[in-house]
Amino acid sequence: MAYVWTEDLATGNTMIDTQHKQLIKMVNDLLEACKSGQERTKLTTTMQFLVDYTVKHFADEEKLQQQSNYPDFANHKKLHEAFKVTVLDLNKQLKAEGATNALVAKLNTSIGGWLVTHIQREDKKVAAHIK
Repeated sequence: MAYVWTEDLATGNTMIDTQHKQLIKMVNDLLEACKSGQERTKLTTTMQFLVDYTVKHFADEEKLQQQSNYPDFANHKKLHEAFKVTVLDLNKQLKAEGATNALVAKLNTSIGGWLVTHIQREDKKVAAHIK
């Protein structure tokens, strides 16, 4: 199932929305690779992107939260830290077991599903506070 960017995912912050769109595109690129039998090649690229990008993206979001004195900053940061652990665990699994179909499925649900839910529930609250 491909993830579609819709306006209900928009936070109103151009930088954050652009980064969210890039994250969704990477997950969708992986899903498309799965359809064409290229998932094993694409998985390594996607995992490295996610490891690097979550660090950058979350740092950018957290900086905005601190600048605006977001009242739920500590909780939001904990959610980010837990997600980074998930990404790192998936990356370790990839290195240990290689690119498997099971890992692709796990990445799709763990990453794609989390991202959409997090944007809708948490990032929208941050955006509303910043406005």
